[in-house]
Amino acid sequence: MLVDSHCHLDFPDFESERDAIVQRAIDAGVGRMVTICTRVARFDEIRAIAEQYDPVYCSVGTHPHNADEELDVTVDALVQLTGHPKVVAVGEAGLDYYYDNAPREAQARGLRTHIDAARETGLPLVIHARDADDDMAAILREGHAAGAFPFVLHCFSSGVELARTGIELGGYVSFSGILTFKRSDELRAVAKELPHDRLLVETDAPYLAPMPHRGKRNEPSYVVNTAAVLAETLELPVEDLWRKTTENFFRLFSKVPSPASAS
Repeated sequence: MLVDSHCHLDFPDFESERDAIVQRAIDAGVGRMVTICTRVARFDEIRAIAEQYDPVYCSVGTHPHNADEELDVTVDALVQLTGHPKVVAVGEAGLDYYYDNAPREAQARGLRTHIDAARETGLPLVIHARDADDDMAAILREGHAAGAFPFVLHCFSSGVELARTGIELGGYVSFSGILTFKRSDELRAVAKELPHDRLLVETDAPYLAPMPHRGKRNEPSYVVNTAAVLAETLELPVEDLWRKTTENFFRLFSKVPSPASAS
């Protein structure tokens, strides 16, 4: 069994064939999927998708692109929404200095709110970090100093120092289809350096389809391709990589029921 720890099944790209997409993932061996919230204002739609499909779970949070739109979302509001049995994570929240779609101060404020919610609930914070390594590391250290909280650096494409900081603070690192791209040698070198018990795989679908699907719409079944490249990078049998990343997923996303086959 494999897990897609991060996808966006609520996006319009999937609306017309969501049933088939979920079934293709199941047929490929993907036994769990987490569909990630990017706007708390749209949480009801995301929760409904998680409720519709047994293998699908969800998060609640505000993407850094939308941080300035939802600064009124409080820690208490996030905590309350995590009470639903299908809500297994907080976020995604973080810093994105590549697009800068929201003011950086708003992104940082939103991230700190989500850190506090993750700490209070014990649910993992799904972190988006792009071109903001130093500030992200500083906020993670600041948050950890106030009390440990679980987290994953999702769709990792940052430098090795941020990965090391994440591991040092007890976090996990998740790799997407970017890992499979021909020019991702530096990213594969980062993966080689990290402890195997802190690694996850994801699609970030509908974005970033892995080779050999690059350029097409991504979907959860394609996490199999990313896992194959990560296994090759780490010089592990593919079966071992599936088992390790799935065990890691259930350890971090502890609210997701773990089938006996994943233990």
